Amino acid sequence: MLDFWVRRTDSGTQARLGTLSTAHGDVDTPAFMPVGSLGAVKGIDPVDLQALGFRLILNNAYHLYLRPGHEVVAELGGLHAFASWPGAILTDSGGFQVFSLAKLCKVTDDGVTFQSHLDGSLHHVTPERAIEIQEALGADIIMAFDECVALPASLDRVKEALLRTNRWARRCQDARRRTDQALFGIVQGGQDAELRAQAARDIVSMGFDGYAVGGLSVGEEKSVMLRMLEATVPELPAGRPRYLMGAGMPEDLVEGVARGVDLFDCVVPTRHGRTGWLFTSFGRVLIKNARYARDERPIDPDCQCPVCTRHSRAYLHHLFTVKEMLGVRLNTLHNLHYFADLMRRIRQAIQGGVFAELRTQFHAQQEQCGVECGDGSTMKINGLRGWMPGEEGRV
Repeated sequence: MLDFWVRRTDSGTQARLGTLSTAHGDVDTPAFMPVGSLGAVKGIDPVDLQALGFRLILNNAYHLYLRPGHEVVAELGGLHAFASWPGAILTDSGGFQVFSLAKLCKVTDDGVTFQSHLDGSLHHVTPERAIEIQEALGADIIMAFDECVALPASLDRVKEALLRTNRWARRCQDARRRTDQALFGIVQGGQDAELRAQAARDIVSMGFDGYAVGGLSVGEEKSVMLRMLEATVPELPAGRPRYLMGAGMPEDLVEGVARGVDLFDCVVPTRHGRTGWLFTSFGRVLIKNARYARDERPIDPDCQCPVCTRHSRAYLHHLFTVKEMLGVRLNTLHNLHYFADLMRRIRQAIQGGVFAELRTQFHAQQEQCGVECGDGSTMKINGLRGWMPGEEGRV
């Protein structure tokens, strides 16, 4: 099962420092989960993920159900053995992927009938089937099956999906058989604050092991996402973990933490790595730019990741230009280190009672540097990377 306790809260915000205890180890929160939809974080060995400090990753039930099949994974010992990952795993139920990827998708109160985006084969997934799939995969944390509507949508359509999501949540609870997995409920409600708050109260009344906020970070304005969090999170119990699904730009993490979120996941660090965007303490760098062709400096002189301590911008530029797969791997390693380090510093700041200062420094850096810092110079502008609130506590 899963235990969670809050070790410290920030006096000026809703930020909190906690520990999530699973059968595969403890996870200090707030935490970011790298996404390995197909059972692997793209291009990264599990040993590397551990070395970077990650203790919890996300796999996707929709993709693993289609390939190689949840029965195959179960026969081979479950996801931990199959992927040689010793840490904790959370599986998304696949609800979002069903509605966003499937070629054809028909929703009824019973469940969803859809065509695979891979080969067009027809499938029918109910809340009971979603739990069966996730129990076979064997993750530490599994998610209720929900209906995530595409936005913009009418208020009536959002209400319909919300009520169906809540009915499905109850069916997911009734369907679970394993007692060694935690089941999280999902709060929907579109972009309506009152719907969000009521949905949260309804899901909480069912008594889940944790609670996720779904249907955000799907193209809406940042201000809308934050308003929905402000309407939702106060309705969630303080003694249970809170998870914002799919939000993963650095500013989302900082502001989500400030509003009481404990867990995040996103493809941002890996997808940006594959497209040549690198996160640094002075802004984002696009490594394919010609200015880096003879640049002997590391991507970020303040960064202690395996890439910045060994390789130059010129080398990474070359690898990306010639489409060498090592370049994608190194870019991704660097970005994952940035995200792990950002979360570590956030935890340190909460522990030290200085989260407000970190938040202010972070946004000052964002405003001054933007997407890419001028000519790629390494000038420090009160960067987050150089700001250290102390080493107290187990963070």
